[in-house]
Amino acid sequence: MPPSSLQQRNRSDYPYFLTYRTRWSDNDQYSHMNNSIYYHLFDSIVNTYLIQRCSLLPTKSELIGLVVESHCQFFAPVSFPDVLDLGLRVNKLGKSSVEYEVGVFVQGKDAPAAVGGYTHVFVGSESRKSMPMAKETKEGLQELYIQPTPGAKL
Repeated sequence: MPPSSLQQRNRSDYPYFLTYRTRWSDNDQYSHMNNSIYYHLFDSIVNTYLIQRCSLLPTKSELIGLVVESHCQFFAPVSFPDVLDLGLRVNKLGKSSVEYEVGVFVQGKDAPAAVGGYTHVFVGSESRKSMPMAKETKEGLQELYIQPTPGAKL
């Protein structure tokens, strides 16, 4: 999706939210949240959702999701002591893969400070070979899946 399109996202584009209170250690030498922290946030909201809503237990499940692609576009600075609302949606849902999108919102603001995400491919926890998602995982992710509008680019 072109950067300008992602920047047009708002809270209503995301069906699931998780709150994150920034920490002093999240800031870099420029006094804003370091870009690597955004990826920690993406991982936190995705895995929280997978555990709470998709019956995935990372240390015990037969299938695990491996990240094969990631991205982030930044629109406004975030820094300690901001409180963030992380919004989660699914843009693509396949047989063994899923593309997540995360909107990062400063509490009280409707425009995202950043939008990013990644693609998981589900694999056997021991074999590391691609496998179809478990039924519970697919059903849980289906709740976040936003059907693309005909002719629209994601």
